[in-house]
Amino acid sequence: MPIHGIAQLNYAVKDLGEANKFLDVFGLSKVDETSSSSTFEVLSGQRVYVRHLGDPALPPSSVIGDGVHEAIWAIADQPSFDRLLADLSRDHQITTDSDGTAHFVTDFGQAIGLRLQQFRPVVSSPSPFNAPGVTNRLNAPRKWSTRAIPKTISHAVWGVPDVDEVFAFYRDRLNFRLSDVQKGFGLYLRAPRSTNHHSVFLADANLEMLGFSGKLQFHHANFGLEDIDEIMVGKNYLERHGYDTKGWGFGRHRLSSEAFLYVPSPLGGQAEYGADCDQVDDRWKPRVWEANFGAALFVHDMPEFLSREPEWDVTYATPETSRFLPFDHK
Repeated sequence: MPIHGIAQLNYAVKDLGEANKFLDVFGLSKVDETSSSSTFEVLSGQRVYVRHLGDPALPPSSVIGDGVHEAIWAIADQPSFDRLLADLSRDHQITTDSDGTAHFVTDFGQAIGLRLQQFRPVVSSPSPFNAPGVTNRLNAPRKWSTRAIPKTISHAVWGVPDVDEVFAFYRDRLNFRLSDVQKGFGLYLRAPRSTNHHSVFLADANLEMLGFSGKLQFHHANFGLEDIDEIMVGKNYLERHGYDTKGWGFGRHRLSSEAFLYVPSPLGGQAEYGADCDQVDDRWKPRVWEANFGAALFVHDMPEFLSREPEWDVTYATPETSRFLPFDHK
């Protein structure tokens, strides 16, 4: 069970200067910048790497448009890294950077990297909540923040033409775990050494409502914050610096319980602030959700496809309850 999360997202962007400006305002720290690339990181040490769309230094992939063209996954120890590479090299061409990062491209056209990396510890201290009849904070105000500072890169999302094919690869070759199924939308998968509800969402690339066109395409990356206050402070900070935060607005998913804010990003797709996501382990039982019911407990700016009151529709996953099969992971 070697992989424990995203080490780095490699973006292909249309305007490097605009991408750098956005990442700074969004709250990431700049590590390096040249005329052709830049590197930013969150508090855990997970990184965003940016180059121009079409730059030959980016790995080849079938991703269309701008956005994340390669995800590099972190592996905790050398023996696990060696075993995984030995297995993948049976049917993939592996290239290795000077820093030891291994790269390959899957049969379905997605570029993937693997790197030995431990994340820096992150300690959060969200303010306790008071409620009628419950006092968790006495003679003390809530914490005041002036901007959002992302702590982690929690997950990334792509639209994929064949969800079953991609799921089988992540499950059988990278040992990812199925967390939940959103009927007609896709699958939520967790890296085997992570407890975050999902590390990747594989969405059906035929979903026009998500802006997909049937091909492999990036949708968004989620950056973890401390709490909902930091999400909203981050939203205001972006707006004060001229960025559009219109879309769904602030909300909370039923599926994963995570509070969210999706923001249009000049890097391609969207950048998401997230907080208070479900944490799970191998005792978790995957569920199957009706798409709209799982999408939102509430959402501030409701999109048209969520306008009807959703029916309560969630069950435990079995091979008979979704077209995305099989469910059992190794």
